Amino acid sequence: MTMSAFTSAVDMLFADSNIGEDALWKAGGIGAGVAVRIIRKSPDRMAEFGDSRAVLPTVGIDIRRSQAATITDGDLIVIGAETFKIIGEPMGDALGLVSACEAVKV
Repeated sequence: MTMSAFTSAVDMLFADSNIGEDALWKAGGIGAGVAVRIIRKSPDRMAEFGDSRAVLPTVGIDIRRSQAATITDGDLIVIGAETFKIIGEPMGDALGLVSACEAVKV
């Protein structure tokens, strides 16, 4: 499989209305924003405090690097009426096609 095949597959996933969503990326949290497609993930995470455990909701946002190559900590993603702040540096995939971001609702 060539790199263009992987790129096409990623593009199809983000374009699928069952998986991808329209959003606005606001670099530095300001400005009108840039239209992007994202994949939102909301897995629960287990946090341990001594002998106690708590289930914490998390928000993951995948975004194509071709649309947001410089996404970073503090940027905002607006999905409909919801706004999320990117926390920490996004992690890239092995092929450099997608950035995986952790976010919190603001």
